[in-house]
Amino acid sequence: MRAVVQRVKSSSVKIEDEIVAQIGNGLLVLLGVAKGDAVQNADYLANKIINLRIFEDHGARMNQSLLETGGELLAVSQFTLLADCRKGRRPSFIEAADPEKASDLYERFVNTVRAKGVGVQTGRFRAMMEVALINDGPVTVIIESR
Repeated sequence: MRAVVQRVKSSSVKIEDEIVAQIGNGLLVLLGVAKGDAVQNADYLANKIINLRIFEDHGARMNQSLLETGGELLAVSQFTLLADCRKGRRPSFIEAADPEKASDLYERFVNTVRAKGVGVQTGRFRAMMEVALINDGPVTVIIESR
């Protein structure tokens, strides 16, 4: 699994002119599921992300996690994170998991984060979404579970 994690002041997902998810301070997580990923990958990413110390403490040092700040998380499934652009000009998505498997692992990630007490909003799996954000910092990191 691959995650692009962005520290945000706010973020939202709109589908067909309707806002379906919205958070304030927290993390926007774009999540891609690869062939061969399993429950362990989803659990690893969920725990890594909510404990990642990328929020500033009182001394302006990145020393606090999402759990410590009480922020929210917006999870958006995005198979295009698995694009292979090494050959030609058209990305190959052959490494992306099939939709059923990807949906199961995406839901596992979301449920694991919720079980830790974090407020979670989500996009809609396989929907065409408009994702808006105000990146805080900007702080953006990429995490892979393998």
